[in-house]
Formats: sequence, structure tokens, C-alpha cells
Amino acid sequence: FFAVVNNVGLTSIIDNASLVRRVAFPREILVFSNVAFALVQFGIELIVLSGVLIIVAGTSILPYIPLAALLGIVLAVFSGGIALALGCLAVYFRDLKYLWAIALQVWFFITPVVYPPSLAESQLPNWAQTLLQINPMVHFVGAFRDLLYHAQIPDIQRIGIIVLSALVSLVIGWSVFNRLSPRLPEEV
Repeated sequence: FFAVVNNVGLTSIIDNASLVRRVAFPREILVFSNVAFALVQFGIELIVLSGVLIIVAGTSILPYIPLAALLGIVLAVFSGGIALALGCLAVYFRDLKYLWAIALQVWFFITPVVYPPSLAESQLPNWAQTLLQINPMVHFVGAFRDLLYHAQIPDIQRIGIIVLSALVSLVIGWSVFNRLSPRLPEEV
């Protein structure tokens, strides 16, 4: 979901260049519409996953599914903030699309998605463990893992980090967007 939001957000302004040049409107709508598209797609995927989890794990997972949906909305805010900045920066730096694809791939592998976090924590030096703990996606993935795999509510510290990182991402992304957006019609 995070990768989808960032990839479609990154190209949202460039893909609508003719609209940006001709019509005056709040251009962040282009990014947020792509975030909404990805959120609907994620919702459908979550429904399918929930059905599979209910079949496999039973109804013990049922109370945590609405919390996972809420966590998906917070992840959309986090991803949307990054997508706002990327969408605007991509107009000025056209190669950002290729660089961001590499960065996303690296980010995916340093986030314990397909391997348990304990595996990474036990074999990493202290500086790498610190880097792992400040990675917001580690906390998002951990919260989804807590809700949908362990059937438990994530601890309050993890929830605080998730909400704070989503708000910081949105504020920074919107600041970058507002600063660079006045020249978008000239640059696209």
C-alpha cells in the first residue's frame, strides 16, 4: 500500500500536466485522489485478507479488523504526506521516479515485512538497531502484525509513534508542496 501510494502520488502531477497548466485548482487534489484510489484498493485487499484470516484463525481475529482498517487510514495519511512532497519534487527533478523506486526497494528490505523483527534485531549492530527503530514503517508493519497475526492491540508507544510519524509526514509533505506548487504550471 505504501509503495502504491508513493508511486502513483509521485507521478500524479506530471501525468496531469495539461490540467495543471490550464485550470486553476488546488493541485494537492491530484495527489489525494490517488491516495484515495489506493486506500479503496487496500480496503478491498483487507476484506479479502480478513476473510482468509477468519477461515484460518477463526473468529478471534474479528474484533481487530476494524482497528486494522483504522490503521490503514493512518498509513494513508503517512503515505499521502510523502506522496505530496514527491509529486511536487518530481516535477522539478524528473529522475526522482527512478531514484525513488530504488529507495523504496531498499526501504522494503530494511523493514521487517517478510522476516520477523527479532531476526533483524539479534544480528544487527547497535547503530543499525537504532535506525530500525526510527523507521516508521517498522512500527506500521508491527502494528498490522499485532492486529492481524497475533490478535492483540499494539502497545501505546507504537501507536504514538505511528500517529506522530503520520502527522509529521503530512505537515512536511504539505509544506514542501505549498512551497513548490506556485511554479508547477510553468515547470510541467
